[in-house]
Amino acid sequence: MTTRLFPVFADLRDRTVLVAGGGTVARRKVAALLQTGARIVVGAPVLDRELEAWAAEDRIETIMGDFVDAWLDDVWLVIAATDDAAVNRAIAAAAESRRIFANVVDDAELSTIHLPARVERGPLQIAISSGGGAPMLARHIREHLEIQFDDSLGALAELLQKSRARIRAKLADLPARRRFYDRVLAGPIPALLRRGDTTSAERTLQANIDTASPQPVGRVALVGAGPGDPGLLTLRALRLLNEADVILHDRLVSDGVLALARRDAELIEVGKHVGGDHHATQSSIHRLLVEHAKSGKRVVRLKGGDPFVFGRGGEELEVLQSHGIDFEVVPGITAAVACGAYAGIPLTHREHAQSVRFVTAQTKSDDDGIDWHALAQDRQTLAFYMGVSGLERIRDRLVACGRCPNTPVALVENGTRSGQRVVIGTLAELPELAAAHRVSAPAILFVGEVAALATRLHWFGAAPLLGFPASARGATLARAA
Repeated sequence: MTTRLFPVFADLRDRTVLVAGGGTVARRKVAALLQTGARIVVGAPVLDRELEAWAAEDRIETIMGDFVDAWLDDVWLVIAATDDAAVNRAIAAAAESRRIFANVVDDAELSTIHLPARVERGPLQIAISSGGGAPMLARHIREHLEIQFDDSLGALAELLQKSRARIRAKLADLPARRRFYDRVLAGPIPALLRRGDTTSAERTLQANIDTASPQPVGRVALVGAGPGDPGLLTLRALRLLNEADVILHDRLVSDGVLALARRDAELIEVGKHVGGDHHATQSSIHRLLVEHAKSGKRVVRLKGGDPFVFGRGGEELEVLQSHGIDFEVVPGITAAVACGAYAGIPLTHREHAQSVRFVTAQTKSDDDGIDWHALAQDRQTLAFYMGVSGLERIRDRLVACGRCPNTPVALVENGTRSGQRVVIGTLAELPELAAAHRVSAPAILFVGEVAALATRLHWFGAAPLLGFPASARGATLARAA
């Protein structure tokens, strides 16, 4: 794994920064530093005309000659921008020995600090870095952001900065203050500034401060996280993840989805593990939801797939309602729909399936209340959630109730994620097939003629695996017999 850079914004006011080099590249670096308030020292045998002009205006200091270690005395940051690779290496080595951060232009390996591409709107800065490895990509992204963000953002940043002390005095509680800013930024003030009406924007902000409540009111959002691919989240789900103080998430919610949450949100895993006491776990989830909401926090209950499809979402809302806690529900793409789509398995098809049934495979008792005769009917697709448990029982029940043993089946493991696998076979060999390929959770089972279409319609990840692996075929089929 590539080591990530840690992004920081450095306060260089009255601190010495050395720029080694006197040409065009050095001039561009100096130009970027002029507004920081740093004491800029440029060292080089020769300076270009603009650097000479800045020196004449006392905007920069100069050292004429070749680099020596003494140039680094009292320096906080050095930028090596000479056209001599050996000199740049010497500067980087001298800076390293003194524990001074150094940026060596066009040399990511020698640099201990990288200068990002920037989008500036007044005091607001957006920095983009590729870690020094793809500066043209960072520049390309910057150009896109320049178009998206207009100059009024600078005025908005200045207005909020000017009012910060009053806002903090009125709203000492951080969650209440965060919600205040969310309301302000979603309100009319940005639009007023875009049309240059600063007076109305200031008046509106003051009215918001005057009427702000210092006591935060908690609420819960029941949010579907989908099956794993972060790109399948709804816009509303993404917005709530960025607003949440606390996120209670299932064990199988993907890391990619969790990475979209607000950085300082409290993440609490509340997943139900195999063999655990699910009733006790669910009671604990209810307690946490009520506890955090009652304390004034915005809580997101983040569930894999859709919260109302085998997700106990209804039970959790009943608990919230009984405690008088405000809530909302944001549906997610349920696993059967998403995994079928990513595996190339249409759940309905005019020639093969006129209906689809979602079934949980988690029930283990013989008297499970499931109408197996109805499930065994032809021309329908069955999607079994928690599809790696009870496969032998599913096979036996369906065949006993009349489903053809040669009915195609597909097991989709890690559907929509980078490690997605699709295993295709027949109903008769289902449990042995899963064992031979070591299929594990999260996985969903599809039963029906449409499952075979994955061999032709797959488009995401590796091609489907057909039947048994060669190494296991003989032994597996012997066990099945």
